[in-house]
Amino acid sequence: MAETKPKKPKKPQDVYTLLVQIGRKAGDGLPEGATGAALVVYASGVDEDEAVRETVAILKQADTAPLDVTGYGTLEEREAQGHDITDEERGLMERALNENAVIVAQMEPFFEEQGYDGGGEH
Repeated sequence: MAETKPKKPKKPQDVYTLLVQIGRKAGDGLPEGATGAALVVYASGVDEDEAVRETVAILKQADTAPLDVTGYGTLEEREAQGHDITDEERGLMERALNENAVIVAQMEPFFEEQGYDGGGEH
């Protein structure tokens, strides 16, 4: 009779708020003249590292060029830091958790006159 290994308990998922800077790439869908963009993302994961990895993988599949990711923590961590979190944000975070998803909540394109050059050498 074969022994079955006891299953490791799954770590609970949480939702992390991430700010992702993307550069330009053919087919990225950014407006003409944009040098890149900042994305506010809600991503689920067992920890922030996993949320970042999943976000970068999804964004690469979507033909974007992620350059930098800044983590702002979980809902509880953000509340403890005094962040004002709207009901809409809470709803998107809940959706990311329920669907084990990466949700882009906001996209702000950068233009050269704003002083952002898409991550290239200055």
